[in-house]
Amino acid sequence: MSDLIDLTRSAMGRTCQASSDFDLNPDVKLAPDRTLRPAAVLAPVLWTEGGYRLILTKRSSALKHHPGQIAFPGGKQDSGDVDLIATALREAQEEIGLPSETVEILGTLAPHETVTSFTVTPVIGLLHGPFDPVPEQGEVAEVFSVPLVHVLTESNFQVQSRRWRGQRRAYYTVPYGPYYIWGATARILRAWTELLSPTSRPRRHS
Repeated sequence: MSDLIDLTRSAMGRTCQASSDFDLNPDVKLAPDRTLRPAAVLAPVLWTEGGYRLILTKRSSALKHHPGQIAFPGGKQDSGDVDLIATALREAQEEIGLPSETVEILGTLAPHETVTSFTVTPVIGLLHGPFDPVPEQGEVAEVFSVPLVHVLTESNFQVQSRRWRGQRRAYYTVPYGPYYIWGATARILRAWTELLSPTSRPRRHS
């Protein structure tokens, strides 16, 4: 496979469709006047002798929202953040102890709407230099990494479903070993995968 980071750099100028937690559930009717809060996540990529690896977190089981789920480091935009890239970098420093100055920003993906009424901008970053994770106490149960090629290979994705608010809802998953990556995290990775597809049209942002 071609170098995933080179492919990602080249793809950053392309248009891509915004995603949401409801993409696989067309029966869900979203209010056109709904209020969405801005947020951002960082997808930190680290080069190792075995290839590129994506750093993810496992949320604490004590959290009120999405306990125990696999997630990117990130959160809502604060008033002091100059933009959503700053939000992603700040949250990554707070959640996993990632120094912002070691991150080369490759670009951003189209926003993703969550069931919790956030519009999340995924920021892709390449790490330069060593990184010793420091999980945020009470928020992050584990910091780990997965092979980037695994989570950017279309055939590794599955569509599963479960009951949510009284109805069965479908969602993407991209499991790896003991880690069940699903929901918004998997959907964002799916969008990244689709952007790198040879069939992706290289149209520029207007």
